Amino acid sequence: MSEERGKGLSRRQLLGTGAVASVAAALGGCASSQQVPASPAATAQGGAAAASSDELVLINGRIHTMDRNDTIAKTVTIRGGRFVAVNAAPARGARVIDLRGRTVVPGIIDNHNHIVLMGNRPGYHTPLENALSIADVQAMVAARAKGIPAGGWITTIGGFHRNHLVAATEMPRLPTLAELDAAAPNTPIFISEGFNGPSVTNTAGKKFFESRTPAIPVGADGAIAPGAKGTGPAMLALRRTLLTPDQRRRGAIDALNYGLSLGVTTHIDQGAFEAANTAADGAAHENNYTMQLPFLALHAEGKLPARLQINFLHQDATPELTTLRERVRNSFPFFGDDMVRTGGIGEFIGGPKAFRDAAIFLAQSGWRAEVHSLSRTDFQQEIQDYEAAHKQASIADLRWVVAHVPFITEDYVNRLKAIGGGLSLTSWRYLAGTPEQNGPPFKMILSNGIPAGMSSDGMQIAPMNPWIHMYYAVTGMNARGVLINGGQTISRHDALKLYTANNAWFLRQDNEIGAIEPGRLADLAVLNQDYFTVPDADLKKVRSVLTIVDGEVVHDAGAL
Repeated sequence: MSEERGKGLSRRQLLGTGAVASVAAALGGCASSQQVPASPAATAQGGAAAASSDELVLINGRIHTMDRNDTIAKTVTIRGGRFVAVNAAPARGARVIDLRGRTVVPGIIDNHNHIVLMGNRPGYHTPLENALSIADVQAMVAARAKGIPAGGWITTIGGFHRNHLVAATEMPRLPTLAELDAAAPNTPIFISEGFNGPSVTNTAGKKFFESRTPAIPVGADGAIAPGAKGTGPAMLALRRTLLTPDQRRRGAIDALNYGLSLGVTTHIDQGAFEAANTAADGAAHENNYTMQLPFLALHAEGKLPARLQINFLHQDATPELTTLRERVRNSFPFFGDDMVRTGGIGEFIGGPKAFRDAAIFLAQSGWRAEVHSLSRTDFQQEIQDYEAAHKQASIADLRWVVAHVPFITEDYVNRLKAIGGGLSLTSWRYLAGTPEQNGPPFKMILSNGIPAGMSSDGMQIAPMNPWIHMYYAVTGMNARGVLINGGQTISRHDALKLYTANNAWFLRQDNEIGAIEPGRLADLAVLNQDYFTVPDADLKKVRSVLTIVDGEVVHDAGAL
């Protein structure tokens, strides 16, 4: 399976295991164990089990398996890229990691994000979603500056909001030119909020932007206006100057490694708005036909460290559906392997005037569809059009999805459930939501029983960090500390399940991923603190100290 993915060397030969140490001591006193039966060759003379060369055992942990029984185990055994035993003693010669009581969860699955866009950012993209002050921004920028070559840019394009950069008693704002200069005086910086700004730069960046023809206006405080008056031309200049195939490849690795530091092991990418290569392009614009190439190149080399499923976004404006028909004619849905595969069409399937035609065409073609809902009414027409498509050709087994759904009502939840659909729930309101602009109704949706999972939609108008999204789902609190989604909060267990076991449904890999149990793909995260017991505010600070994908250590913070 996994050993034959790449050409030449396997990923196990290319990626080191970091924290893994070999020990021969057996672990006694385990609870009842679950195991995949060992082959006769794995049993040594005298009846003592001997480990195969790639067997890895994690011991002395609080391993929340998220299986059907919500088992909490002490040990887990991995072999051949899969979990093979839970609560079983290590075999002789197995590589063993002592967790020393740490909490372990299945690898986080993000069922709706824009990781490919993140990997194609110009410059050395530096997520600021975890900054809680201007001082935090300065520290992150300073640390990033130490690790990039001369001439490199530090960029942050989307995924954060000024609301969490200052105390709740202060007026939200971006850092200033002087503050950025203090953090990295010799490195040009560009920080942009949301899709189209506003943005800010430092002195080195200001010099670059003002040297363009025509000059891009930058205020004395480093401020750059949103949209076509400033941020659009600035991003276009950076893309044209900084983006090369090698830089895109490096950006793809950076993006996936950032996710791994949070415990995110699987991404379902939802595409981009088709770029026009003009100043009108925003953070969410790219070439939908080439932006995946850096990720595919990594996979071909056996160096892709996380799993990726690729959806294709289409917005044909007329019923002819020119680009959508060509995509379906020349692609295969859910084609690939355990690391990279295609998905469906989404998060757009067609423009407003062509939406129903697109839905019918996809149903007749047997493709999965995914769209998003942001308003108090748009989900109604979307689900009605799904129903119209279902009448033409059944979509009951295609798992069509509506994402975000801040205001969806239970009658429409029931209508979507009746045709086999599901809901992707995002806490994007955390950044700038209000008691009037809140949602989604987590509690109602979980009680309803429709297939549902959580996602980030990161990182344009939402953070990528899943623990921030779980914080919002659990507390209903926005970035300013205001309760905005009261009455629809859920438990920590339910939030984690939405990000793990439940999300296997969206991948069509129900028994392959999302839980730590024998036979499933071996993805997990060892956490820096106990997600289930830390104070609510500290949920946003949960990180992975050790992340395993396909049985290999792909992130190691050196804590074990």
